[in-house]
Amino acid sequence: MTKLTLGSYPHLLGFEQLERLLERTAKSGNDGYPPFNIEQTSDGSYRITLAVAGFREQDLSITVEDRQLVIRGRQHDDSAERVFLHRGIAARQFQRSFVLADGVEVGEAIMENGLLHVDLTLSRPETVVQTIQIRKG
Repeated sequence: MTKLTLGSYPHLLGFEQLERLLERTAKSGNDGYPPFNIEQTSDGSYRITLAVAGFREQDLSITVEDRQLVIRGRQHDDSAERVFLHRGIAARQFQRSFVLADGVEVGEAIMENGLLHVDLTLSRPETVVQTIQIRKG
């Protein structure tokens, strides 16, 4: 069986990066925690909302690494100071990754009522028409 790649199509030049991007997205394997929403807030803007109840602002970090938005959460376990009769809420860490297209910029992050909102904007590139001169060889 032959594996089809974007390089297999002669009219798609320079799309090897897109293929690597798709492979990286498939391998991210997030486990479903914390739950999140992605909503389109206007033609060129989006909002990612993560349910991060129990996390403080200082427990969370948001970075952009190689066109990938990475949101990490790590709670400090203070169970040594407390006596639990039942522990159903675990202090668990997480990492959520979102691959960003070219032109998507991360705006502000807002923590509100146990929800972390991260705003994104998409800047559309201008259409460029270029005429190539043919010279005699």
